[in-house]
Amino acid sequence: MVEPLFARTERMVWSVAGLVHAVSDALAARFASCTVRGEVSGFSRAGSGHCYLSLKDADGNAGLLRCAMFRRAASLLDFAPADGQLVEARGRLAVYEPRGELQFVIEAMQRAGAGALFEQFQKLRARLEGEGLFDAGRKRELPRFPRRIGVVTSLGAAALHDVLTCFARRAPHVEVVVYPSLVQGNEAPKALVEALQTADRRREVDLIVLCRGGGSLEDLWAFNDERVVRAIVACGLPVLCGVGHETDVTLADLAADVRAPTPTAAAELASPTQEEGLALLAAVARVMQRRVHQVIDTEAQRLDRATLRLRRPADVVRRQAERVALLRQRLQARAARHVPQQRQACSESQRRLSRSATVALASHRQRLASLQARLTALDPRQVLARGYAWLSDEQGHALTSVDDLTAGKTVTAELADGQVRAAILSVQRRIVE
Repeated sequence: MVEPLFARTERMVWSVAGLVHAVSDALAARFASCTVRGEVSGFSRAGSGHCYLSLKDADGNAGLLRCAMFRRAASLLDFAPADGQLVEARGRLAVYEPRGELQFVIEAMQRAGAGALFEQFQKLRARLEGEGLFDAGRKRELPRFPRRIGVVTSLGAAALHDVLTCFARRAPHVEVVVYPSLVQGNEAPKALVEALQTADRRREVDLIVLCRGGGSLEDLWAFNDERVVRAIVACGLPVLCGVGHETDVTLADLAADVRAPTPTAAAELASPTQEEGLALLAAVARVMQRRVHQVIDTEAQRLDRATLRLRRPADVVRRQAERVALLRQRLQARAARHVPQQRQACSESQRRLSRSATVALASHRQRLASLQARLTALDPRQVLARGYAWLSDEQGHALTSVDDLTAGKTVTAELADGQVRAAILSVQRRIVE
């Protein structure tokens, strides 16, 4: 008798539920109470009050532990858990039997400091804020009625579908230009920067919507990259950022001109509803129509007054004639008062002029007589008439000293009534004592 190659042995066959339950019991016995230290990721709080999150190593080692914290334990927390926080959680290991997943049921949790990514986020935020990249003064307002909107996101992202659906519902007249880019991974920051620069360079849109759906801090880390932040600040177009959920805050949100809590909210902020635009146009039309009617009514009244004046030209002529007669009467009355006054003023001026001329003439005559008397007294002929003579040599030079004379020299003597030529017989100098 030949024996089979493999001998038949008895074996235990588990049901799925039984195996999972057995593993759960084993874990509960071995890890009934333990404490784990890790970085919070993907934290969420359900409507029931239960909290769900994942813990990972802060030093970057591979490993992820899904956790659950029921409402009673969550109500005892003294802080608000957030992605990136480093915590110490005390609880027990268990198996979530409906899915056969390992989970850590947290009974108590406390902060253990900032996680690596969160700490890096805080440091970069402080440095960029110190440079003024998040200042409210440099933020620009969004155009109220954009004609074309640019969207920077992944073509396969659910956020793009939500944004396009919102635009189609609220403002179907607005054109949308998509600038595709990676939104997660190591190459995402470079792709986001290139997409923003492309939109800025083309200048074919009125504003840019930078969006992405929710995720953990690692999933959204591309929007905390310094290169992306600086590209947003340097962009010449207004940037509206809607990244993650309402509780997610990235550095791109802080650098953008306007932050929206979600991509859908960003689309709502970027595009006013068609009804709002039509209502505004209707209001403007009513104002313009009312203004036009006012102008027409005013001009119609002016036309009526002009028509009335043209219908009665005789009245216009009569009023002008009365005005001319009134002006003539005023002119005559003024002339009647003015002419006697001017005549009297002229007579008075004439009298003053005559008196001034008489006084001036007498004064000039008196001065002339005085000058004539002085001139007569200085006339040399008057001196000659008193017996003096004027001696000059042959050349006509006056002789004033005996030094100019010699015996036998001929001189000319000018007397009051004629001249005498005489010869010098002798010269004698007077001795002055």
